[in-house]
Parts: sequence; C-alpha cells; structure tokens
Amino acid sequence: MAYSQSSNAWKFMVIVYIFLFCELDVVSGQVRYSIPEELEQGAIIGNIADDLGLNIASFLSRNGRLLSDYIKRYLEVNLENGMLFVNEKIDRDQLCGPTHTCILSFQIVFENSPEMYRGEVEILDINDNSPSFPERAILLQMAESMASGSRFPLESALDPDMGTNTVTAYSISPNEHFGLKVKTVDDGANIVELLLENPLDRERQSSFQLMLTATDGGSPPRSGTARILITVLDINDNAPAFDREIYKVSLVENSPRGTLVVSVHATDPDESPNAEVTYSFSNRVSQKVQELFSLDPRTGEITIQGALDFEEASSYSLNVQAFDNGSPAIAGHSKVLIKVIDVNDNAPEIKVTLVSISSKVSDDVTRGTVIALINIIDHDSGESGQVHCQIPLEVPFKLQTSSSGHYKLVTSDFLDRETTPLYNMHILVRDSGSPPLSTNKSIQISVSDINDNAPRFARPMDTAYVMENNAPGASIFTVTASDPDLDQNSYVTYSITESLIHGFQSSSYLNVNSMNGTIYALRSFDYEQIKNFQVQVQARDAGVPPLSSSATLNVIILDQNDNAPVIVSPSAPSGSAAVEIVPQSAAQGYMVTKIIATDADSGQNARLSYQVLKATDPSLFNVGLNTGEVSTARAILELDATTQTLVILVKDNGQPRLSSTVTIHFTILENVTEIFSESSNLMTNPEYVSDVNVYLIVILGSTSFIFLVIIILLIGIKCKQDRNLSEDYNSPSCCYRLEDSNDAFNLRPALKESLNYTGAGEIVRFPETHHYAVCLSPESAKSDFLFLKPYTPPMSQEKR
Repeated sequence: MAYSQSSNAWKFMVIVYIFLFCELDVVSGQVRYSIPEELEQGAIIGNIADDLGLNIASFLSRNGRLLSDYIKRYLEVNLENGMLFVNEKIDRDQLCGPTHTCILSFQIVFENSPEMYRGEVEILDINDNSPSFPERAILLQMAESMASGSRFPLESALDPDMGTNTVTAYSISPNEHFGLKVKTVDDGANIVELLLENPLDRERQSSFQLMLTATDGGSPPRSGTARILITVLDINDNAPAFDREIYKVSLVENSPRGTLVVSVHATDPDESPNAEVTYSFSNRVSQKVQELFSLDPRTGEITIQGALDFEEASSYSLNVQAFDNGSPAIAGHSKVLIKVIDVNDNAPEIKVTLVSISSKVSDDVTRGTVIALINIIDHDSGESGQVHCQIPLEVPFKLQTSSSGHYKLVTSDFLDRETTPLYNMHILVRDSGSPPLSTNKSIQISVSDINDNAPRFARPMDTAYVMENNAPGASIFTVTASDPDLDQNSYVTYSITESLIHGFQSSSYLNVNSMNGTIYALRSFDYEQIKNFQVQVQARDAGVPPLSSSATLNVIILDQNDNAPVIVSPSAPSGSAAVEIVPQSAAQGYMVTKIIATDADSGQNARLSYQVLKATDPSLFNVGLNTGEVSTARAILELDATTQTLVILVKDNGQPRLSSTVTIHFTILENVTEIFSESSNLMTNPEYVSDVNVYLIVILGSTSFIFLVIIILLIGIKCKQDRNLSEDYNSPSCCYRLEDSNDAFNLRPALKESLNYTGAGEIVRFPETHHYAVCLSPESAKSDFLFLKPYTPPMSQEKR
C-alpha cells in the first residue's frame, strides 16, 4: 500500500514538473525549455517546429538537424512532427554534479538555408536522493571528565541534490546529555558537532546510542540516519586543541609536488604521554583528496603530492584530527580550507561541425550562408577563459558570434569553383590569459560545381582551307571548345547552326561530329562556283540548364588547276581552223591577229602563256609569250607561200599544266580588192557565218558609220582651203595616217598598203584598225586642227 502511494506521488510530481516548470522562450532564433530530471524515455519536451514559427512541411523540406557534442544521447527530434523528446533518462546529479545550473545546449540547422537556431534545455533538480552518511555508525570515546560544552565533530550527511533539495537540518534522538550544533562555513558546507550539554558519569552510564538524522528541504522531504555509539572513558580527559578552528590557504593550480600548503598545530594540556599529539586526516577526507595532499603525522605539515587542477576542483576541504597518546586516545579536530587559484594552463579547444553532410558547398550559395558551427571551449576561468577566434582575411568567409564561445562560419562573398575548388582554412583561437595560449585548427571546404560556364572556343573565328574537288565525307577542320566546369557540366557536344549558303541549307554543305568537333564536307566543292562561305558552329554542354556558345568558321575553297584554257578568239567551228588575211605588204612586226583565251581557274592557274607549236614557215610568224599577239617576224616575200598554217599552244601555269591549241590559216593577199572580194565571199558563205559573227559585223559597222559621220562633220567645218585628195596625199610634209584602234588614235606616216581585214572560220573578224589621211594646211598648222580624210592608196603604189 505504501509503495502504491509512493508511486502515485512520484507520477504526480513528474506531471507537475512537466506542466509547471516546462517553459519556452524564443528570442532571436533561440528556444529554451526547462524540464525536470528523471523523465522517462520518450517524454515530450516541446514542439520545435511550432516554437520556431515553422510549419511541419517547411520543417521537413528544410531537413533540420540537431547538432551537439553529446546531446543526442539524451535528446532527439522527431523530424516528422518536430517534437523534441527525451531519448534517455537524465540524471542531473550524474550529468552536472554539484553545479547550480544544469543546461544542455544544442543547435538546429537546416541544409540549403543560412539559418541556424540555438536551443537550451535546463535540467531542473528534483528531490530524488535521500541524505546519507559516510558511515552508518559513528564511534566516539569521551572521558567522563569532559566539561559541559565540549564539542565532537560528526560526519556531515551527503545529498547530491541541489538547492532546497539538499540537506537543510540535522537532529538526534532525545537524550539528557547531548545536543547538536550546526554551523555553515564560507564554502557553504555544514559542520555538525555533537555538543555535550551535561557532564557524564561513567559509573551511572558507560555508553550511549543516539540516532542522528539528516533531512533535506525537498517536497516531500527525504532523510537519512546514522547511529552514534558513545563510550564513556574515565581517563585522559583532555583532547588536543588546534590553535585555529579553520585554516584558510590559497594555492596556485599546477603547484609542484612537495609544496607546503600549511602547518597545523594542536596542544594537549595533559602531561606526557597524554600530551603527545599525532596528526591525521579524518575519515571524511576522500581517497582522491588524500592522493593530492599528504599530512606529516609528527609535524602537522600538509604538502602537495599530486597535481592540482582548477578545472577539476576550485577548492578543497580537509578535516584534520590530532590524537594524543592517552589510553584511550582523545582527538581534537580542525578544518583546512584550500582555495585553488586558476592560471592560464589550458589552451582553447576547437570543435567544428560542418552544416552540410557532404562537406561540400555549392558554387552558387548566397552570401551569409552558414557553412560550419565552431564551438570554442577553454577550461580556464576569468580572462584566461575568454577566447577570440579569427580566420584569414583573404578567404570569402567570415565569422559571426552567436553566443559566448559559439561562432558561425558564413560566406562573405560569392564562390567560384573554377578559381578555387578547395579552401584549406586555418582557424586561430587565442585566449586572454597571461601569457595567452592559442590553438590552430585546419578545415577543408570543398566547392561543388554548378553549370555556370559556357563552353569557350579558343578563337571566335577560324578559317578552314579546302582544296576544290575534295572527296565528299573528307575531314576539313576540327573545332575545340573547353568548359572549366566538372563532370556532365563540362561534357561538350558540337552542332552546326542552320543557315542559307547560296540558297541551300548549311547542313547540306558540312557536318560536324558532335563528340570531337571534327567537321566533314558533305559535297565536292568547285572553286569556280563557290569560293568561300561561313557557318556557325555551336558548342553546348550537358549541364542543367545547358549553356552554349558559337564560333564562326570561314571556309575558303582553294583553286585547283582543273580547267584548261579556252580559246575565245579567233574562234572556228568544230574541226575547222581560223582564217586570217595578211597583206603581202606587211612589214616586220606587223600584228596579224591576237589570240584571246580565258581560264576559269584563278591565280597562277589562270596565268596563260602562248607559244608556236607548229608552223608552215617557222621564220615568218612569232607569238607574244604573255600577250598572245601574232605578228610577222620578218617582211613577207613574194617567194613565201600565200597560205600559211600556224598551230599555237596556249597553256596555263598550274600544276600540272593544262593547255589548248588553236590552228590559224593565214592567207597572204596582194590588194584591197581581193581582200574585200575574199571577205565578201567569206561573209556570204554560210559555212563561215554564224550568229556571233553577225552581231560582231553589225556592231563594227555601226561603230564605223558613226565614226565616219563625225569625221565628215569635222571635215565640213574645218576643211576650207584645199579639198584635193591627191594633192594632199602627194605632199609628203602633211600626210599622215590616223589609226583608229581600241585604245586610241595613233598618228603616223601613212603606209601605202591595203586595208587589213582578218577573219577565220565562223567568225569574220574585221581588224579594229582604220586608216585615214591627215593633212595639215598652213592655217590649220597654226591652229593645230586636224583635217581628216579617207585614205586611198594610189594604184600605182599598189602595183609597185
């Protein structure tokens, strides 16, 4: 029945703690809860999502995580509903010891978000421990002669609870001789002494058995007991007395072994041997403290024999007793309070927690994104425990202080993986002690790639030279684009942008290998049809979204010597030879005709040269190497054959050279009548007349007619004195021949020769030279006017 009531009371107490002590405070991204200790596993502390102002969907999508060094052992967050619950039963006394405040700190971070929230869970003490004494039975010996008011120190009860839940009162069972005296010293400890209120009489009662009870201030209160067994002695009735009731000493931590702490001294008013004193620690001094300090039993000197550490204990309380050598021995008691002074002997500790699980930071993170949480721990106190954290200035990161000893490493600038893919960052932490101590820690931050670079061609414009008559499918060029991104973001494919080239799609001219950028010709190019064209080559990566860039490829078709020269003039029907007429009076150098040829190629491939391949009389004619002009090599003799045949080779300068030949038949005539007669026969002969010749005759006749009209007008205006053609001709000082050529009028002495008509084959070609007599009268000589008259060679001169 009692057990059931106790269990119900315990459950009621837990419920009261949960609803009365659990409080929430959300300020600037921080939540705080207070819970009692000893909650069962699974007990709900609070809803973090609601307390942070986040809905459950947002909480799940942002992938919140609970970060701490050891908190996950005791607390956990349900990511499905945002509930913070107890993961393991928490014993505040075991977790925090005698500290007044027990707080579990944690951080809540969200991936892909610069936000971070801090939280604290204060563990409240409950009265779950009863006071207990080190010894269940306390043995005391007292001389019967002890005076009233004598005090005997008793072992204090221990209670690991804190505050009002610790020991607050002592009591003993009712009796007529003894009472209790309780006082509190500076360190907050209680000294319990058994007070002799009335003298003892061994003969009346030689022993006493009292019950000592320690009670805490909890609700309901708890208590612990110990028995006091007192034996009354009838000898050695004076106990040694220390010269100080409490010895207070200050020591610097890390003091070397053998350092003297204090010398205690006690005197006994009895006489030898009852006055001889021996010192020792009382049973209340723990074994660990006795390992740190040693007490000389003869001199009372307390020295250091272990290593003092302020971070482990800032003070020590040593109960010292002095026994005399009486029988039985009587002890005197004193207390030594040792305060440990902190020195800067602990360098700061750095603990870094990366927010990203993959320990990589995206290339496109915004400024202010939390990269890591840095916790600095310095076990020293005061200025020695104040720390300062710094990172290099040249990195795109900065530190933000979230609370004392807690920092956030956030981005201060944009990251570029192509410039710096890895940051090996040194964190320097220095405390404010004297001398200051520091700690270095290096962390590596990798930058993950995003598709932020388009493929880049080495040159925005390239030129490919392709020899004409190429084989379809042949490789003509290779383009290369580089992408500084990684993986699929740097995987480049190539394509040709569709455009019109001479009315056709560019894809019908060229194709590109999408993998390696090799460009192939899809057709055989002809320089005479197309000499150059341009296409746009596009490079695209495989990122999401894909990025691309373009380059211009200028394709230049190179000429190949694939066209032989074509004879334009003189021309002849197929299988025939051109016919030219040469006056027998032609002197040396007289141009008989001119070979006009064209070559569809260009450059050296179209550079033509002329040479005589075969001739009836090789000494009679020669041909200009570069001009193609056929002229007489000497004067025509009467012995020369009246019909001459000349085969002329026209060849280009290509490799290999291509050539064509033309055969010209020359007829040597004696007078103009014969020339016109033969020319008329040629013109009336349909074998030698063609449409082209008709056009040439009409054009040449029209030109000659217009020219004659102009000459007649000039003669009618300017010629006023002498109109006798024979007289003008017989005057050797004034007669000149005006030659009308294609280029200009050339005035030279008139030759007594017949008109020069040339023509061969289908084309009846009249020479482009006309002869006129130019006579200068005295008046006209002064005015430099020319009187132009048709020139007719005298018959006597022709016969001559």
